[in-house]
Amino acid sequence: AKLDLASVSVMIKDLDTQEVLYERNADRVQPIASLTKLMTGLVTLDGRLPMKERITIEVNQIPEMRNVHSRIRVGSNLPRADVLHIALMSSENRAAATLAHAYPGGAKQFIDNMNWTAQGLSMTNTRFQEPTGLSEKNVSTASDLMRLLDAVSLYPTLSKVTTFSKRDVIFKRPRTAMAFFNTNTLVNKKSWSIQISKTGYTDDAGRCLVLKTRIKGRNLGIVLLDSYGKRTHLADAQRIKRWLEKGSSGKVPRGAANYRDQKLKSLMTASR
Repeated sequence: AKLDLASVSVMIKDLDTQEVLYERNADRVQPIASLTKLMTGLVTLDGRLPMKERITIEVNQIPEMRNVHSRIRVGSNLPRADVLHIALMSSENRAAATLAHAYPGGAKQFIDNMNWTAQGLSMTNTRFQEPTGLSEKNVSTASDLMRLLDAVSLYPTLSKVTTFSKRDVIFKRPRTAMAFFNTNTLVNKKSWSIQISKTGYTDDAGRCLVLKTRIKGRNLGIVLLDSYGKRTHLADAQRIKRWLEKGSSGKVPRGAANYRDQKLKSLMTASR
């Protein structure tokens, strides 16, 4: 039965049997936007730093953070656990930058460790320039990100923080309470069982999504890269679920399909 998806690069894998159920352009190297933050979370946890320690929101070591808007005030502080939580759950860029700043050796050492970790996981087509995903020089492939998803699965903390729907945190200096929400609305749906989730978006990367989920009793990894339209990556996930449960995914809307087809055509031309 046909699977119709809007994403230009796709990989769907049974994580228990390691069988690839579907792939398209799985080795195409492209910007990955905030999917970067999965590696940011991994490196933070590998540092075994105290999670209750309050760290100061700082961005000055990350050039890409210049002029980036955020609700979080530079100079305020928050326990590292909360900074990690909002960086991954609601894709907060200042929070992700802060994790790198508050690392032994600062942002430079942190970014080096991101790249070393990628090498260690055999993510051969992956490079990180900074910890947020704002740089188009943060690149990877669907198959490399599936390796990252496998690694992230071994960290219960990352499962937990990426699947909350909402988190209230209290900053100090000045003292303010703020609510943060998950960028993936599928975590709120009763029909979904999601163990790990991360969304990403920049103009260069398109809409992106990494998911670990259970569908029809199977533990699946799903990587979707580069689709057009605000909710298209989430709609693609729904199409995959429908395909596995009912045998047919349904159609991709015209605008998203046109974007995909143009991209696929230019990839074909480039590879000749």
